Amino acid sequence: MQDEAGAPLIAAHDETIPPEQKTAQRSRLFAVLGTTAALVLVLDQLTKLWALRALTPGEPIDVVGTLIRLNLIRNPGAAFSIGTGATWVLTLIACGVLVFILVTARRLGSVYWAWALGLLLGGSVGNLSDRLFREPGPGRGHVVDFIDYFGWFIGNVADVAIVGAACVIAVLATVGIGVDGKRAEHGRHEAGHPKGRHEPGQRQQAGGHHE
Repeated sequence: MQDEAGAPLIAAHDETIPPEQKTAQRSRLFAVLGTTAALVLVLDQLTKLWALRALTPGEPIDVVGTLIRLNLIRNPGAAFSIGTGATWVLTLIACGVLVFILVTARRLGSVYWAWALGLLLGGSVGNLSDRLFREPGPGRGHVVDFIDYFGWFIGNVADVAIVGAACVIAVLATVGIGVDGKRAEHGRHEAGHPKGRHEPGQRQQAGGHHE
């Protein structure tokens, strides 16, 4: 007789993990995310504080010739000075990004996603804190930028972290790793093809004989 047809014999991997182990794993991933975000935020704020004390606006300092320079500006807009007259809108968008990160983190199951979300969170908070607490006023503050790339645009450590997060997320999306750590299906389950099912073109008869 045929096996219990249509009933997968292999349960999902995460269903076999004890609840306490799941909780411990999730706690470790949250710790990775939080630590990454904190390091980015501290580094961003310390470098901005240094730039405000050591650099003079309009007097760039060459680091790698004229390709990479230290050039202090106060940016009321986004990257490439986009939206310079809409600082309030950019502040609201940044708050929305934070909410998205926190909601997404509830499904966290991958250390790579923990790093990516940590970079994104730290960078977002770094620039948002400028908009909230720097001149000319709360919600309208100008972001401190000082890393000049090829004369094309000027950014900061928070921007580097955000771009790094985008690159990691792009790689994870390409290889099909979701926030929960599971690979996307491509016709078969990555965790193992369920037993009790037959490949297309095969039919099992009573007695175990195939046509």
